[in-house]
Amino acid sequence: MTEAQIAACLTNGGVVVVPTDTVYGLAASPLHPEAVERIFALKARPHAVNLPIMVADPAALIDLGLAINPRAAHLLASPLVPGGLTLVLGFVEGPRPRWLAGREEVAVRIPDDARLLSILRLTGPLLVTSANAHGAGSAETLDEVLAQLAGKPDLAIDGGVLHTTPSTLVNCRTDPPTVERLGAIPAETIAEYLA
Repeated sequence: MTEAQIAACLTNGGVVVVPTDTVYGLAASPLHPEAVERIFALKARPHAVNLPIMVADPAALIDLGLAINPRAAHLLASPLVPGGLTLVLGFVEGPRPRWLAGREEVAVRIPDDARLLSILRLTGPLLVTSANAHGAGSAETLDEVLAQLAGKPDLAIDGGVLHTTPSTLVNCRTDPPTVERLGAIPAETIAEYLA
């Protein structure tokens, strides 16, 4: 299946399981609330736990109204991006997309996966979370993913066996930034780029 076909499914309100550079992800367009709702249902994820965002490049973060302080800018300009690094960012005063109304912060990532980046360039920002039941470990294969989900996505792309290490989550709203989840990038490496 081509990137254009996958992107068309997403822009038309579909939910897609996609391989990423870390784990399998469950993706939907934020412009389709019913698709977003299906992600919560498929994962049995509590609505209080907001979904992370994937974008194709740092410029997309500006369009979302996100506040990129010097620490975040330094990490975004590092060799760690694109890659297994998720940043927690706040918002600047001013307009933001309607689907981000009410949120004080978001977790954003630029994946190091050529096909997924191509899809993101076609769709714009996507809500993407690990494709597993809430609270369960990440699945290595597409079959394991589908066995965990409470229902079927519209598309499921087989990426073979994937590592089950999620991205490293760094909160850039704190000073200094705080590693809130250890993952694909060691905390020591994060510290080197913030030194």
